[in-house]
Formats: sequence, structure tokens, C-alpha cells
Amino acid sequence: MSSPRRRIETDVMKLLMSDYEVTLVNDNMQEFYVRFHGPTDTPFSGGVYRVHVELPDSYPYKSPSIGFMNKIFHPNIDELSGSVCLDVINQTWSPMFDMINIFEVFLPQLLRYPNPTDPLNGEAAALLMRDTSAYDQKVKEYVARYATKEAADAAADESSSDDDMSSIESFSDDDEAAGLEL
Repeated sequence: MSSPRRRIETDVMKLLMSDYEVTLVNDNMQEFYVRFHGPTDTPFSGGVYRVHVELPDSYPYKSPSIGFMNKIFHPNIDELSGSVCLDVINQTWSPMFDMINIFEVFLPQLLRYPNPTDPLNGEAAALLMRDTSAYDQKVKEYVARYATKEAADAAADESSSDDDMSSIESFSDDDEAAGLEL
């Protein structure tokens, strides 16, 4: 039964050695974050996303769990949870696929060719079917607002330590002055 473990290590090492920025959670190869860039020929171009990946014990025979940590406007990605509706991950997953396929092929294809007929985000699906230029504009607004390098870093800080984030956010000149008075 060591083959799934070895496969997990192989796939994660391939990802670590690729151009993707990968952050393991507690040095665990079954849970990690990948910094993913929106494909250049799409309205997601310039977007920097933090994608959470969990590999089940039975990987590669069972598909990984994939979720966007920062907000993204897309018919097949749930805006609140970030979960992804993608047949190749959910229904037609095969052990022939590996983690590199997800980030080099499956996610770019999903962003390039959304499927509004099977939506997780009804608003995005309806807008895409009704007015593609308005959809593209809204995607670009989301990219500018939620998918900057800073937003991806903030999503990283939020998921790793809320305490650090709140102390950084609350530190201002007023706090410094108040601290001196104490």
C-alpha cells in the first residue's frame, strides 16, 4: 500500500521543482497551497491566486480537493468557498493525471472556457450567457480587487495565522501613540 504514498511524494516534488510557488501545510505533502496565475489570454490575466490542495490517502486513485482561497468570479467556482466544479477533477479523474496537469492544463482551461450550463456561481453564469463583455469586465474587477499579489499574500496570512494578521492590521500611528501613553 506504499504506492499511493510514493505517488503523492513524486507528484508534490514535481510541483515543488516546477515554476509554481508551493507552500506545504505543516510539512505535509497531502495539504499545500499553490500560487496560480490567471492565463494571459483571458480576463483573469494578471491575477494571482492562492489555491488550496488536499490529496486524499487514496490519491491518485481518488481526485484531489482544489479550492481558490481568494475570491474569483467564475461560473464554475463557488465565490464563497472557492470550490471548483470541474469534471476532470470531480468525475473523470484518472491516476494518469498528476498535480502538474491541474495547474498547467485543467485550471487554465477552466478559466479559459467556463461552462455556464453547470454553474456553482449562478450570477457569473447568467452574466456570461447574457453579456460576455460585462462578464469579462466583472472578472477584471475581481482580479484587480482580489487577485493581486498582495491579495494572494493576504489569503496566505489569513489561512496561516489570523493573530498575526490582526496585529499587523491594527498597528497604526494612533496605536503607537496610545501604546506610549500606557
